[in-house]
Amino acid sequence: MSTGAWIVPDPAERAAAVRAWTVLPDFASVNAHEPGAAEVAAALYERGVMVEAGLWTPAAVDAWRRWSTPAGRVLVECMAEQVETALADAAAILAALPGGHPPVLLHGEGPATWPVYAEAVRRGLHTRIGLEDTLLLPDGTPAPDNATLVTAALTAAAR
Repeated sequence: MSTGAWIVPDPAERAAAVRAWTVLPDFASVNAHEPGAAEVAAALYERGVMVEAGLWTPAAVDAWRRWSTPAGRVLVECMAEQVETALADAAAILAALPGGHPPVLLHGEGPATWPVYAEAVRRGLHTRIGLEDTLLLPDGTPAPDNATLVTAALTAAAR
């Protein structure tokens, strides 16, 4: 589940919304670079929801390190669609992580999805795949559904 600022722009309202949830997810992502991220993370933690720290840039790593709330996982999101840029961003963010950090999930979007997926597999990191990330299979053909993307990902990881 996301807590992105595009959902509720005001940070105090986002934290209040989390505190008002009647059904709790297992975890929720908090983009560390967004205003009020630390407060939203604290609200999740208070409710017993695992916090996933969303990191889009090395500067976001610095913001996350200032949180007093522990994260159960780090989500390294490569938002650039150009493959070379996405892979460079991933390397920079991963290099900026402090020692002893929680597990990392690495993923990309659009044209960079499959190369970033391969990088996550190569590094032994958690990863994800789905229609939120790409509408295409590795060969460029449209994916009819999430199950087909997952099957393609499992096949690619087995190579």
